[in-house]
Amino acid sequence: MSSTPVIGVLALQGDVREHLIALAAADAVARPVRRPEELAEVDGLVVPGGESTTISKLAALFGLMEPLRERIAAGLPVYGTCAGLIMLADKILDPRSGQETFGGIDMIVRRNAFGRQNESFEAGVTVAGIEDGPVEGVFIRAPWVESVGADVEVLAEHEGHVVAVRQGRALATSFHPELTGDHRIHALFVDMVRAAG
Repeated sequence: MSSTPVIGVLALQGDVREHLIALAAADAVARPVRRPEELAEVDGLVVPGGESTTISKLAALFGLMEPLRERIAAGLPVYGTCAGLIMLADKILDPRSGQETFGGIDMIVRRNAFGRQNESFEAGVTVAGIEDGPVEGVFIRAPWVESVGADVEVLAEHEGHVVAVRQGRALATSFHPELTGDHRIHALFVDMVRAAG
């Protein structure tokens, strides 16, 4: 892999364009991924926010569920925000009927834990490994992490709840850094993809 990794953004639903912009700002080649053959061409993948049940259904519909699970299990660097965090969880506390995840992080998550759409908020979040102060976290119907396995590193908490984690090559945040213009978490992920290369 060249020093400029190719990072896909799962483009089934959610704020795909904002992630593409943030990744480009963090010195990656960013492209949308909707089909298995596009997934095969990327060095890393972002799973954006949106509605986790919809993402689950569309991934199955587009034939991406199994290829995604296989590549993540084989070590594809992956970063999930909000619904993306839910999709990377090995277990959901309160799944909707038929809802599946890609897995990859040994954690149990609670959907919509911080409340409904009208309870969305922004807050400064201190993230381990991110220098120059807290990042601005945008929490929109955000999940939180109820519990993690021994191999999961907790990177950030908000009001006593885990909101950012890392396990090996998988990174996840409850909040949306792509909506703030602060690209430090995307830069951290791009570095993870480079290191994996």
